[in-house]
Amino acid sequence: MREKELRRSMSVFSIGAVMKLTDLSARQIRYYEDQGLIRPERTEGNRRMFSLNDMDRLLEIKDFLDEGLNIAAIRREYAEREEKVRQKQKALTDADVRRILHDELRNQGRFGNPSQHLGLNRF
Repeated sequence: MREKELRRSMSVFSIGAVMKLTDLSARQIRYYEDQGLIRPERTEGNRRMFSLNDMDRLLEIKDFLDEGLNIAAIRREYAEREEKVRQKQKALTDADVRRILHDELRNQGRFGNPSQHLGLNRF
């Protein structure tokens, strides 16, 4: 993870700071959490701590609601996004496996070790 993304994901804001920055009430924020739209970290004392990414999402939820979407539609939107990310990661993983396999096969042919060609030295 790049440093910028790491910093954006650090949970350092209290609910009071988030309320001021997003113009949402504590009740609204807790409701969005109950609905699974956000997942703030918790301290040992069970206090919610929010990241910049959490605040971006809260502001996006506000925009979705202003556009007329309901909570179920917002939940579907986020589920679709997460599925696209999973599919992209899977595709990258498959491509990486193919590349690694190709490299391994190419390297086996370079060294000319007969035992490698017979599959005797697997690891």
